[in-house]
Amino acid sequence: MEVGVYPLKKALEIARELEEDLVEISPNATPPVCKIMDYKKFVYEQKKREKALKAKATKVVIKEIRFGPNTDDHDYEFKKKHGEKFLKDGAKLKAYVFFKGRSIIYKDKGEILLLRLAQDLEDYGKVEQMPKLEGKRMTMFIAPKKK
Repeated sequence: MEVGVYPLKKALEIARELEEDLVEISPNATPPVCKIMDYKKFVYEQKKREKALKAKATKVVIKEIRFGPNTDDHDYEFKKKHGEKFLKDGAKLKAYVFFKGRSIIYKDKGEILLLRLAQDLEDYGKVEQMPKLEGKRMTMFIAPKKK
């Protein structure tokens, strides 16, 4: 069999003679590109290719750190070290201040706390989203710096 451009009927005849399938490789091309092969093998190869691409794709890990509006220095330092470790490991960091009950009146304290964290961790990551109040929590995202 010779490689070439054949009309559809001729291509189907050749495929029947070889007891193979006529598989459309790229339907958008003009004329459409077809190949004579085993269809099951084609589907298997395609799944294998997709699986390999999926394995190479990077998975984004998000680690969370929770603060209260009146978090003291020792707790802050402890949580900052955890945040540092997460960013070094390549995970995104979601730091948030949770306001319980009437503590919502300390919104400014919460924002100052998150901005202080961003400043302390600027060597390890950059702020992806500035502190934003959503209901009872003020959230900020920090992405790790590329090596």
